[in-house]
Formats: sequence, structure tokens, C-alpha cells
Amino acid sequence: MFGNIIFIFDFDSTFTQVEALDILAEISLSNDDKEEKLAAISALTQKGMSGQISFSESLKERMKIVSGTKQDINSLVAELKTKISTSIRAHKEFFKTYKENIYIVSSGFKDFIDPVVADFYIDASHVYANTFTWSQDGKVNGFDSQNPLSQNQGKPTLVKKMNFKSPVVVIGDGYTDFEIKKEGFADRFIAYTENISRPSVTKQADYIATNFNDFLNYISNDRSLVPKAQN
Repeated sequence: MFGNIIFIFDFDSTFTQVEALDILAEISLSNDDKEEKLAAISALTQKGMSGQISFSESLKERMKIVSGTKQDINSLVAELKTKISTSIRAHKEFFKTYKENIYIVSSGFKDFIDPVVADFYIDASHVYANTFTWSQDGKVNGFDSQNPLSQNQGKPTLVKKMNFKSPVVVIGDGYTDFEIKKEGFADRFIAYTENISRPSVTKQADYIATNFNDFLNYISNDRSLVPKAQN
């Protein structure tokens, strides 16, 4: 039914119920000032995702606080696998059926996204995200600042380069997801609110999907995306 559509999914708070860097901080930070640091990271995440501050500023400031080892990343992956959005988990067959059409475009990190979405048949080659940099003693010490997804307007910049010829539908909870549609590189932006609803984002959306069934119903009935003969 949807074979003519490219689906671009966000990861944090869309594919999963949580923001992964927040969870990594909970795992990796020592008890010294831990609660204060967690609150600071959460506030920076919310400001960045709602468009109150630039994404690059949000990421840089969060990464000044977050650290972690390879084992911490492994622990994070295990935790994220238990935090898949409930209605997405129930539609695993959708991801299997349309795996060639589905991409993850995230401001998060491939280091933890790849192994999580692999359980939903999404190949690593269809995952576009940031990457950590590591110190010689095996600790996260930053991120690749040359990756467009670490920069402002990173998502539309990336999707433009992907040069899709099919209709593109973006599904996400953040302002950075809307930017793909805003800059003209997506046909629809669906604000996904199963886990969080941001007014600055939902007011920009073509549709607000409260869960995955809601999303599927909307797409199924959009005749400009799904011709009647395919429906």
C-alpha cells in the first residue's frame, strides 16, 4: 500500500519513549551533582527540540556534561530496547514490510541507534545520526562536529543530499524534524505525540498522530500520497 512513500522517522521520543542522552547521563554520571546535571541536560534537550535555542548549541552544551564508556553505551542500548514506543512495538511487521522505504534521521548517535532499530529490520545504512568521538582510554569525549546532523539545519541539509524522488513523510516530535518539511524536502510532517507533545512543533504539523495506528490511518487516507488504486 505504501510502497511509493519514503518514511523518515526521528528516534528520541518518537521511535523510543525517551531521550537517549538523558538516559546515558543517568547511567554514566557519578553521584556528585548528578541530579543537578540531569536537570540541566533535560532542560537543554527540551529547549533544543522545541526550537527555543539552536540545536547545535543544545548538543554542544549537553555533550559537555555527558560522558560514558563502551559498557555504558551497551547498558544504554539494553535500556532503550525496553523503551520502544508502545504502539511502534506493536507494528513491527510494518517496519519489516517497508524496510527499504524507512530511514532513521536523528540528532542522536549511531552508536546506540543502530543496534536498537536493527530489531525492527532497519539496516545501519538507513540510519543517519551523529557519532561519538572517544578518548584513548575508551571514554566518550565529544562528537564528530563535521557531521551535518550536529549542526543547525542539519536534518534538511542531509535529506536534501539524499535527493529522494518519491513522496517523503517525516514523523517526529521535534522542531528539527519539522525543518525538513519547512525547507521543502518533505511532502508531509507528522508530529508524533505518543510520548511528548511540544506546542511549538504541533502547530507546524500537517497532522498530529497520537500513536502509530493514528499515523497509519492518516497516511492511508491521504489520496495524494496513497492513490486510491493502491489503497
